[in-house]
Order: sequence, then structure tokens, then C-alpha cells
Amino acid sequence: MMKLAPSILSCNFSNVAKAVSQVEELGLEYLHLDVMDGLFVPEITFGAKLVKDIRRNCNLIFDVHLMVERPEDKIDSFIEAGSDIITIHQESTVHIHRVLQRIKAAGIKCGISIVPSTPVSQILPILDMVDLVLVMTVNPGYGGQKLIQSCLDKVVELRDIKEKEDFNYLISVDGGVNLSTVQDVATAGSDLAVTGSAFFLSDDKAEFVSKMNKLIMECK
Repeated sequence: MMKLAPSILSCNFSNVAKAVSQVEELGLEYLHLDVMDGLFVPEITFGAKLVKDIRRNCNLIFDVHLMVERPEDKIDSFIEAGSDIITIHQESTVHIHRVLQRIKAAGIKCGISIVPSTPVSQILPILDMVDLVLVMTVNPGYGGQKLIQSCLDKVVELRDIKEKEDFNYLISVDGGVNLSTVQDVATAGSDLAVTGSAFFLSDDKAEFVSKMNKLIMECK
């Protein structure tokens, strides 16, 4: 069954510890951490220190999404901070193989992400070496955007490639995932669904997760 990965991009940054605890208390496995540098995307969020600080008291799987230019200059600090998965963007550097190899050499899972305008064909050469493919269903940089439905065709394509080639990557969708769109994401074949605003702006997060999981189950 597709799993939810709340993104702390949409939490109240004055109380990140409480936000992370809420995710843990609901029995979820993944925490999505959106790192933005103000260059690859317009906004700036946080760096490796925050990841390191919350790692000390958290057992969630840290799914670190680097929306940064030249990730090769920054990945070491996120490796040391305790990331479980580090995902870089295909559009962020020329040396994709080298960066992914460095992440894997550190014993950490590596991921590749593509923005809505990038076709799956651009990442075909490295699909055999990644542990996760993150399909952006909004243009990255801001929370609360509407899911671009046509991007889900990439999820279907990635699922077909995975089954045909016997690859092992997880497929994740990030952007506009909420009660209205979660079934479309699950039906397309995603393994993970990143949810930010819909989760953290919910008055009753337990009820939200319950409703989301029920909708996902109906897609089986």
C-alpha cells in the first residue's frame, strides 16, 4: 500500500520538534525534508544542521530532498546529519552519476527527482542505480500548489520500466497530494506520497491520515 511522507516544509518552523513528534505519534514511517537554497528554487528553507538536530530524537526514515544547485558541494553535510535517503534533481547538476555514487558509497539510499517539465527519458541512464524516483507534480519551491495531473503519466511510465527491467526503486510523488488527489496518485502506481500543506494545515491530523489511508486502500 502506498505510504504517506509528511513534508515539514509546511509545518510551523517555530516548533519543528512538535511537528516531527506528530508524524511519529501517528505511526508513519517517513519524514520528507525539503532543502531549498534560493537558487534552484526561489525560496530558502533550512540546511543540514536542522536535519542533524531532529535526527537525535527521531526514528523516522529521513527522506531528504535537495532542491539545490550543485548538490555535489552539499551532500557530505547531509550524509553526516543522518539522512536515510538523499534525493537530488536531474536538473541541478551535470554530474549525476558522480553524485549518486558518492551517496551510495556512504551507505545511504539515493534518489533522483524530476520537475514537471522534465521527461522520464532524461533519467533512463541512471534508473538502475537509484533507490527512489521522485516525480514532482508541481513546480518546486512553494507549498500548497495544485497537482499537475499530466505528471502522473510519468508515474505510470516509471512503474512500467521498473517491472520490465526488474529495477528496485521506489516511486514517490510530491506536490498537491491531498484527499482529492491521493487516489489518482495511488492508482498511477506510486509507492510514496509526499503531503505537506494538506497534512500540517489539518485540524485533526489523525483523522486526515485515516481518511487518506482509507482512500488508498480503496485503490487496491
